Amino acid sequence: MTIQQLQYVVALDTHRHFVKAAESCHVAQPTLTLQVKKLEEQMSLVLFDRSTQPLRPTALGEVFIAKARQILREIEQLKELVNEERNQMDGVYRVGVIPTLAPYLLPLFVKDFMQQFPNTKLEIQELQSAVIMKGLKQDTLDIGILATPLNEPDIREIPAFYEPFLVFADTENDILRNDENIATDELSAEGLWLLGQGHCFRNQTLNVCRFEELENERNLMMEGGSIETLKKMIKEISGYTLIPELSFDEHHDKGHVLRFSEPQPVREISIVVHKSFTKELLVSELRRSIIDHTPSSFKKNTRFVTVKWR
Repeated sequence: MTIQQLQYVVALDTHRHFVKAAESCHVAQPTLTLQVKKLEEQMSLVLFDRSTQPLRPTALGEVFIAKARQILREIEQLKELVNEERNQMDGVYRVGVIPTLAPYLLPLFVKDFMQQFPNTKLEIQELQSAVIMKGLKQDTLDIGILATPLNEPDIREIPAFYEPFLVFADTENDILRNDENIATDELSAEGLWLLGQGHCFRNQTLNVCRFEELENERNLMMEGGSIETLKKMIKEISGYTLIPELSFDEHHDKGHVLRFSEPQPVREISIVVHKSFTKELLVSELRRSIIDHTPSSFKKNTRFVTVKWR
C-alpha cells in the first residue's frame, strides 16, 4: 500500500468517475485504474461498486476511504509542519460561505484582502451549512464562513463577529407601529415568511420567534431561496420576516425594519476549518480582515443572545 494509491482511491471517491479522478491526480486513467485494482487485490477488498453509474464505494470501502482521508490529512499536516508552512499564505484555498451571508459580507472585505495578499487565491462558493461541513470533512473545502456553533468533533470554530437580527415588515404592518424596539415574545406566527428548508437562517428565525414549523394559511405557498426574495415578497404583498443586519439596505429598506430590545438576538459568524488545517496565519489574517470591515457595533455589543440553528 502506498500514499499514491490512497490518493487515487480518495480522488475516485470524490469524483465517482475514473477519468475525472485521474485528471485531478494528473495521471492517465489506466494508471489510476490499475493502482486502485492492485490495492483492492492486496487488501482482498472491493472498494468500489463498479456496476453503478456513477460508481460508489462498497460498505467496507466507505470505512477504508474515511481512514485513507484521515491518513492523507495527517501526512499533509506533517509536511506543512516540517516545511514551516503554518506562516505561509500563498496558494489556492477553497472557501464555502452560506447564502445568507455571502452577498453582504464578501463585498465588504474581499477586495482589500486580495490586494493585501495577492499570492493568496480564494475559490469561493455559496453553500448551505450542511454542505460546507461535509466539504470540510471530505477535504473538498479548506475554509467555511458560517453561523455557529456547530458542535462537530472534527471541526474547529474561530468566531469573528455577532450579527444582530432585525424585523423586516411591510409598511402597513402593526409590528412597525411600535415606537420602541420589539421583544421576541411580541412576535406572532401570523404573516411570518421563511427561507426554504436547509437554510440555517430558517431554523434561527424559528428559534428567535420560539415557533415550531408553521402552517401556511395563505393561498400562496412559497419558501424563499434568499433574503432578498423574502424582502420583495413582503413589500409587494404583506407580512414580515427576520433578516441579518448586514442585509439591511439603507436606501431600499428604510421604513421596513425594527430592532429588537436588549438583549438582542444575534447569530455568531465564524471561520470554520477542519481540525487538521494548519494555515494559522491565513485564518488569523482572514478573521482580522473580516472584523476590520464589519460594523464596529457588532464587535462592541457585549449584550446579546446567540441563536442556535441546530
